[in-house]
Amino acid sequence: MSITGTLIVQMIVFLILVWFTMKFVWPPITAALDERAKKIADGLSAADKAKAESAAAAKTIQAELSAAKDDAAKRLADAERLGQQLVEEAKARATDEGAKIVAAARAEAEQESVKAREALREQVALLAVKGAEAILKREVNPGVHAELLTRLKTEL
Repeated sequence: MSITGTLIVQMIVFLILVWFTMKFVWPPITAALDERAKKIADGLSAADKAKAESAAAAKTIQAELSAAKDDAAKRLADAERLGQQLVEEAKARATDEGAKIVAAARAEAEQESVKAREALREQVALLAVKGAEAILKREVNPGVHAELLTRLKTEL
């Protein structure tokens, strides 16, 4: 056969091969590539959606954490204020009780002082009466009187 005949037969075989490839081989490859591209696009879309949801969840968590911190700080301040108030009330009660105890002690000391003065007056009066009685029992003598008064002074 000649070169032209071989070339024509090879062209016909090549065209049949191209037609066969276009008809039976190319569509499954194209479908597989399209399906793969769609899966990749869906995966990227899902990743973007998950990233957006993650960012929203992070914002929500941050807001809740901030609210919890504010609430904890508020409760701590309230507890501290209540504790301070209780301490102040206890101090006031203790001061009142102390004042009552001091007043009672002063009143008792004053009563004891009055009793001691009365007892002292009674003793002084008794001694004065004894001194006057001793003076009157003896004769009236300035030297003896001075001696009796000196003894009376030592007794007081």
